Amino acid sequence: MRDVVGVGFGPANLALAIAIEEHNAEFPPRERISAQFFEKQDRFGWHPGMLLDGATMQIAFPKDLVTFRNPRSGFTFFNYLFDQGRLVDFVNHQTFFPTRHEFHDYLQWAARRVDADVRYGTAVETVRGIRGDDGVIDRFEVRAADGSAVIARNVVMGAGLRERIPEWANPSTRCFHNHQFLFRLGEMPAPVHQRFVVLGAGQSAAEIVQYLHGNYPEAEVHSVFSRYGYSPADDSPYANRIFDPEAVDDLHGAPEEERLRLLDVHRSTNYSVVDLGLINELYATEYQERVRGRRRLFMRRASEVIAVDETSDGIEVAVRSGVDGLTDTLACDALILATGFTPAPLEPLLGDLAPKTHPPREVGRDYRLAVSPDVTAGIYLQGGTEKTHGITSSLLSNVAVRAGEIVTSVVTRRGRNGTLASVNAQDTYATSEAR
Repeated sequence: MRDVVGVGFGPANLALAIAIEEHNAEFPPRERISAQFFEKQDRFGWHPGMLLDGATMQIAFPKDLVTFRNPRSGFTFFNYLFDQGRLVDFVNHQTFFPTRHEFHDYLQWAARRVDADVRYGTAVETVRGIRGDDGVIDRFEVRAADGSAVIARNVVMGAGLRERIPEWANPSTRCFHNHQFLFRLGEMPAPVHQRFVVLGAGQSAAEIVQYLHGNYPEAEVHSVFSRYGYSPADDSPYANRIFDPEAVDDLHGAPEEERLRLLDVHRSTNYSVVDLGLINELYATEYQERVRGRRRLFMRRASEVIAVDETSDGIEVAVRSGVDGLTDTLACDALILATGFTPAPLEPLLGDLAPKTHPPREVGRDYRLAVSPDVTAGIYLQGGTEKTHGITSSLLSNVAVRAGEIVTSVVTRRGRNGTLASVNAQDTYATSEAR
């Protein structure tokens, strides 16, 4: 039986695996945490379809897998740079924001180094509660798609996000979500119409617009969004405090009405916003095209896609302007849906154990899902907790601290039965709450 089984092995559960390894290094065998992780992908990967050349991270590199929890860890981004022989060069670069390619390489480096039992290429199909003689569910059976099963005292759900696809869209080689952008672009037939439509107003949409414009020099790129223009991300110091670890305490402890108000007020830090530098680059490109007279970049502001129709050599996209009510039908080579994500639903895996609402409204401060009193085994959520814990729920900003909090909770709750070590103030996996 395992103390922890992790569903998914993206950055969140990778950070958890590191926290478990660092906990185990401090304690004798009987007080260590045993863990196993299942990952449906054949190898570690983090949004590989969006590893666009030159695209940079939107969070500072110290918000890596460990630094905010344990800056002395061997898994810091700084130690990765040192190991790769690029520490001095990176410092000379004078940036807090590495490229997405480099950060992805860091994550892969950490995944190779961590001492974790990870079953790649294996999806979890069900998590079923097991009742003891007293009628209480004190452990789970986690069954994988290959028919194998493992028993666990706790399950950590890190299944990630799901693509948000408009109801009118039928995903195909011509119409696809930006999450798979580079893969789908490679599979797409050679352009015939030399025209692309990108739907969305966020960072990913703007990056794809820039990428298509630069890599298809003969093609038009039409950026369709409901706003009048791209809105800049608010990354000012005070607004950025909404991503601080301490903000999770504040938001989780606040009345629901106030918590939701604050999340709405600070949407401009993360949702449907674009880095100001990229906005300026696109604006300059569009302006120079106006000067030179050959237009390839078009901003279809206050507009929406109302219909699509795939043809033998492309896809026709009907774009309606909300300002004048006119509709243009564009013969395109592809429609890219930069329409965001939604938390992965819990019900397919958890069945009757899943909460009635999605996302769940009752989640403990330690990220433990609130379940019926007859369930003492723990279900922890790595994502899908924005409404209870704040904007960092689905972001990298807080993965290090959250991993430590989950380890602390597992240790503390099992310690009540005298079977696992108590939390010590000097333990690097411990959080301020536990201390």
